[in-house]
Amino acid sequence: MSSEPQLWPVGMVLEGSSEALCPPPSLELRPSCNKSQPSPPLGSSSQPHDGVFPEDKEPVKYGELVVLGHNGSLANGDKGRRRSRLALYKRPKANGVKPDVIHNVSTPLVSKALSNKSQHSISYTLSRSHSVIVEYTHDTNTDMFQIGRSTESMIDFVVTDTAGSSGQVGGAVGEGGGQSVQSTISRYACRIMCERSAPYTARIYAAGFDSSKNIFLGERAAKWRTSDGLMDGLTTNGVLVMHPAGEFVSEPAPGVWREISVCGNVFALRETRSAQQRGKLVENESNTLQDGSLIDLCGATLLWRTPPGLRHTPTLKQLECLRQELNAARPQCPVGFNTLAFPSLAQREIVDKKQPWVYVNCGHVHGYHNWGYRKEKGPPGPGGTAPAGTGERECPMCRRVGPYVPLWLGCEGGLYLDAGPPTHAFCPCGHVCSEKTVAGWSQIPLPHGTHAFHAACPFCGTWLTGEQGHIKLIFQGPVD
Repeated sequence: MSSEPQLWPVGMVLEGSSEALCPPPSLELRPSCNKSQPSPPLGSSSQPHDGVFPEDKEPVKYGELVVLGHNGSLANGDKGRRRSRLALYKRPKANGVKPDVIHNVSTPLVSKALSNKSQHSISYTLSRSHSVIVEYTHDTNTDMFQIGRSTESMIDFVVTDTAGSSGQVGGAVGEGGGQSVQSTISRYACRIMCERSAPYTARIYAAGFDSSKNIFLGERAAKWRTSDGLMDGLTTNGVLVMHPAGEFVSEPAPGVWREISVCGNVFALRETRSAQQRGKLVENESNTLQDGSLIDLCGATLLWRTPPGLRHTPTLKQLECLRQELNAARPQCPVGFNTLAFPSLAQREIVDKKQPWVYVNCGHVHGYHNWGYRKEKGPPGPGGTAPAGTGERECPMCRRVGPYVPLWLGCEGGLYLDAGPPTHAFCPCGHVCSEKTVAGWSQIPLPHGTHAFHAACPFCGTWLTGEQGHIKLIFQGPVD
């Protein structure tokens, strides 16, 4: 077989074997060029194949996906595959796929060529007369997980965006009500392939297979033939990934946002989200997910956490202990001298009468009061009260003027960088967590719209304000 890339004439169907698609190293897919001699898993020459693995005492967890903008669960509760957080476990039987055979066909014949419902394939429409179909075959070494807006059974994690205010990151996952009229998230947005043997490497690819086990890249989609005769392409709104520059939990620092192709290659961002022209290939970066990798689906941003990374984060039980410790210190309002208390973690969006409030420009914590409005900012609403975030108030302790909001504990442990004490809050939303967590998220630019980026609170998606985006809380202890 010649080492030169082979280009097939338009309209010709290649009835070749898997030798027709022995991928280059840059694809990081490992299909064998000889079906009788399958490639072993990465980093091993003697690992058993699927079906002869010894039964695990507990299931192997590859990692967890956490949707930003949710504080522990969806607004209407987690239901089945619609949830704010999903753990990916090793499947009882491998369902991964790898490229196998490439065909050049006449575009009108594509539907006939894809009639095999048991065969995974990717179809690239190059013109009205010419298409390329890449058939995929079963891979016993990987598990595949699909993410998208579709509720069809082949989607493992159903993610949709909601209509939020302009100061919020898109990406709320909804169950009925609140969904935007026209979602920007693809029905079959992306897929994650996890190695079934240690170290259980997870890789991300743009686009997912539909109910017919096909991925279609139409004539308008960005697509191209690579230098070695293979095909690759980008989805309409793209799948963006940012790997942390260092260790996510020890030295959190943002990396650079990149776009991932259908074949898992890494590219610089396009000029706008859906531009026809792809960015430049980034050869020294990969689609391998690491702890703290962010995945943006143009309407929802997901955080990937690995099992070692999650060991640094607080569990729900530990968060409840932190809440009780805060309340046991009996913080008081420095003006009303009434004792303050953080409400139960299960209580969401309903402000309790004992709930602590904060002046976000200075960090002084008070109980709620309906005075202190600046005249030029408008009076309180009917009944002498005003909802959180309405107008600006003057802190009676230091006279600084700014938003006055209730404090809420961050309940989604997967978004924490450590299990430190909840001493800081994001501005201007008032979500409370550890100092390391606010410092880390305050420097991460999250995608918004087609080409804008802005740091946001990971618990609610509100854009951060102020010099740092967070504030240290100043509590007054009990006078007695």
